Amino acid sequence: MRILVVEDDPIIADAVRVGLALGGASVDCVGTCADALAAVSTTRFAAIVLDIMLPDGSGIDVLSEMRARKETIPVLLLTARDEISDRVSGLDAGADDYLVKPFDLDELAARLRAITRRSEGRADAFLVHGAIRVDPTEASVTVDGRLVQLSRREFAVLAALMERPRVVRSRSDLEERLYGWDDDVESNAVEVHIHHLRNKIGREAIETVRGLGYRMRAV
Repeated sequence: MRILVVEDDPIIADAVRVGLALGGASVDCVGTCADALAAVSTTRFAAIVLDIMLPDGSGIDVLSEMRARKETIPVLLLTARDEISDRVSGLDAGADDYLVKPFDLDELAARLRAITRRSEGRADAFLVHGAIRVDPTEASVTVDGRLVQLSRREFAVLAALMERPRVVRSRSDLEERLYGWDDDVESNAVEVHIHHLRNKIGREAIETVRGLGYRMRAV
């Protein structure tokens, strides 16, 4: 899951980046309204963490502009003021949730999982396909009840494939979900992750659709 964090306080932004990365997310950070709108225009994100008070304006204005552009990306607002008017304005502008600073990183991660799950039309927190079960909360995977150890990016690839098992995910789509702007991406990175996944969860679990990408094999 790739997340955009819009926060001008570098300490908070870095803490959020590190905390979400530990749960398997790829995180990009910007600190202004202008950079946030530019990022959304050029990159696909699973969700956005958006501070209300930014140096060049209000996060609510960013949100309103996004919704005017028909951007449906789930947005969680951050506010330093525990005022009902902030919450009402944000929710009316199209926010999916909000948190008041200071906040707990585990709660932030849980709320992001909830709003992305709703945006995908899923009610269950778990991803299940045949004998494979993915727990996004614990970033864990079991096959026939056996715990399988995956790297952060292997987990991200598998979760992406299992969100919609019969949809083909292209290499570029998976790369966009796995890697942030500052990451170095080797040309065969996705293929390497797929190879390792097949060794760990079963050679037949992931199907290659020639010329298009990958999907979970039908069960």
